[in-house]
Amino acid sequence: MNAPRRLLPEPTDRLVFREMTENDLDAMADMLGDPEVMTFFPAPKTRDESAEWITRMQQRYREHGHGLWVIETHDGDFVGDCGLTWQSVNDTPVLEVGYHVRRAMQRQGYATEAARACVELVAREFAPTLLTAIIHPANDPSRRVAENLGMTHIDDDRAHPWIVRTVMGMQVAPR
Repeated sequence: MNAPRRLLPEPTDRLVFREMTENDLDAMADMLGDPEVMTFFPAPKTRDESAEWITRMQQRYREHGHGLWVIETHDGDFVGDCGLTWQSVNDTPVLEVGYHVRRAMQRQGYATEAARACVELVAREFAPTLLTAIIHPANDPSRRVAENLGMTHIDDDRAHPWIVRTVMGMQVAPR
């Protein structure tokens, strides 16, 4: 079986995408360990958990050709991560666009800009398809990003006994 072609979104006006490497551990651990960035996760990630995050993304690149990618400014400043991963909603696999932006760079439109580049990639490579964003119900900033992409509430994920997550989604047509 051939490995899937490795994909990357096109650069945007302010951002470039690249695969995560072990060299990103300091930046990823700072972001994923920040209680404010991780408010809607069960807990901030430890350094070891951040290393596992990078390893999991590298595995997704190999298995699926995509995952969450590092997003940086054109000058090389670390912004966060954004990308495409397979998730489960009520035991059904769905393609999700996910995004995290380090605290100092939030509220500047980076998440929407990066996620929009991912929507363009989905339109070129996977469409027609459903694209989702699975969001903690109290995470209004993340919901606004999804809405800015054109997503609407399509379901509630009840697969976890401790939380009902909001599922935003949109049908992506080929481009």
